[in-house]
Amino acid sequence: MVYAVLMIRYHTRRELFVTVAGAAAAASLPAWTYSSAGALAEVAADGSRAMARPFPLSRVRLRPGPFCEAAAVNRRFLMGLDPDRLLHMFRVTAGMPSSAAPLGGWESPVNELRGHFTGHYLSACALLFAGSGDAAVKARGDLMVAELAKCQQALGSGYLSAFPEELFDRLRDGKQVWAPFYTLHKLMAGLLDMATCAGNRQALEVVVGMAAWTGRWVRPLGDAAMGRVLEREYGGMNEVLYNLSAVTGDPGHRELAQRFDHERIFAPLAAGRDELQGLHANTTIPKVIGAARRYELTGEPRYRQIAEYFWRQVTSRRAYCTGGSSNGEVWGAAPGVLSAELSGYTQECCVTYNLLKLSRHVFGWTADPACADYMERALWNGVLGTQHPADGSKLYYVPLASGYWKLFGTPLADFWCCTGSGCESFARAGESIYFHDDGGLFVNQYIASELDWTEEGIRLTQDTRLPAEETVRFAVHAVRPVRAAIRLRVPAWAMRGGSVKLNDRPLEGFASPGSYFVLDRTWRDGDRVELSLPLGLHVQPMPDDESLQAILYGPLVLAGRLGTEGLVPAVLRAGPTAPRTVPEYQAEPVAAPAFRVRADDPAAWIRPVPGRPLEFRTVGQSRDVTLVPLSSLYDERYAVYWRVTRASA
Repeated sequence: MVYAVLMIRYHTRRELFVTVAGAAAAASLPAWTYSSAGALAEVAADGSRAMARPFPLSRVRLRPGPFCEAAAVNRRFLMGLDPDRLLHMFRVTAGMPSSAAPLGGWESPVNELRGHFTGHYLSACALLFAGSGDAAVKARGDLMVAELAKCQQALGSGYLSAFPEELFDRLRDGKQVWAPFYTLHKLMAGLLDMATCAGNRQALEVVVGMAAWTGRWVRPLGDAAMGRVLEREYGGMNEVLYNLSAVTGDPGHRELAQRFDHERIFAPLAAGRDELQGLHANTTIPKVIGAARRYELTGEPRYRQIAEYFWRQVTSRRAYCTGGSSNGEVWGAAPGVLSAELSGYTQECCVTYNLLKLSRHVFGWTADPACADYMERALWNGVLGTQHPADGSKLYYVPLASGYWKLFGTPLADFWCCTGSGCESFARAGESIYFHDDGGLFVNQYIASELDWTEEGIRLTQDTRLPAEETVRFAVHAVRPVRAAIRLRVPAWAMRGGSVKLNDRPLEGFASPGSYFVLDRTWRDGDRVELSLPLGLHVQPMPDDESLQAILYGPLVLAGRLGTEGLVPAVLRAGPTAPRTVPEYQAEPVAAPAFRVRADDPAAWIRPVPGRPLEFRTVGQSRDVTLVPLSSLYDERYAVYWRVTRASA
């Protein structure tokens, strides 16, 4: 990819260079070693380097703001769960005594996915500890690991699960069973996160034992039999085994991971063909994340092509305005056909979680600001707002058909897949904010935070109320003068320009939307940068129907308030979830009004509400509505997509 670079040089005593650059060229990237939270280590096996590398979560601390508040709610939810209840079915399966009351929902004793949430729980504890240093959270994770190790020891084979091996026998024999390897993946990933993010060596020993059991289980299977196994949802078994191989250096773990690479899914993607219609979205994405890890560990370009083509196709052609994807958990239409794919069951939250994971890999290979733009959209609209602030309950779906409401789970009675991935999502927001390369820093997300860039002797604080306000302020704390580039992402939505000040001095020029404004200079302690990103209203139409439009303000998807008619308490929350069922609405949606407008610019018919930040009101419509960020709306009906037609002059 060839791109233009505009360099503006300021001749000052500090020799400031400001570079405005678009997406960086893609570069070949070989094997990577694994570090905390799935990050890529700095140097590949052959000594080459990534375009951009994430910082470990331990280097980033959230400062007061929406994501920090959401992390605190999530912590209360995690720490409010009883470890004995989470461990109950593991102990029962291992033949150990347990007097705890069983959990409900998908963790009930009769549910074949039981135990999956405990894996997510371990990951969430590890990630939350890494991003906060919270000793109590680490202690909870350590306790869980120690008790799970006892269960594994009692079983004696390396096997560890909340259900017996009989489920795997049924899988091997082609009999009906839900998804045993899916659950095994969640548990292995949680243990590996406890090892790499929380320094728990026992967790690594347990997951190595589980890998040994898995190796013995798959060894007798020929390619055809293994192919049948791979047709049953297996989470990211290939990803976690690739990650384990990077930690242990054991080539057997990498060879085992390759047994879980699903060629039926990979072949069309490698050829640049979208054959995703009809596939279960959250079964597919973790497989592709595994392909990304194979590329990073082996340098095989085919697996980068698989992952990058898939990411660009899904995020550009199969994603809604929120960054989420899927309807009823599948891709039900051809790429770019989304107007008929709206329901109360759009945008499974696990899908957004996994697309964000994949996005971090693709950004590392490309340093493409489009990846960071996507992550911003998904974080603000597909993650934030999917947790109820009252009790930390999570969503399964984010409904995008008009007239529905967010159907949160009932504590201790759901434990859906999205309950678990949601607990992880709110523990790992810090890993999307900053990346770096040999020359400097990428500031990808405008989320109040503090970065400890130990290698360069720099601590960077970011204070912002964006998107409630337009200004982002950075303060540099340096132990010595350091030459580095700080690249500030100019979002694709920043169509009204912007400005930057350095130490209160306005700088000339600015970058175009969807690029970086780069300050390359020698930084000294006390330096300050102020970025202004004027926000504005804009619309995003459906790709196959321009009259069906979502309204956004900066990165925020706005939802129109449609009232609370019929939303009694029994309807607002999902009832206890029976085995192998998903939450269902107990009331019908209501209709949303259509809009007739005289101008394409939404600012001509939508006005801010005075004194109410981030609140807007339509004007001149047959039925005017109030619009607020989707992420801030709970316990009421809403609409996101509107039928908008042009009125005659």
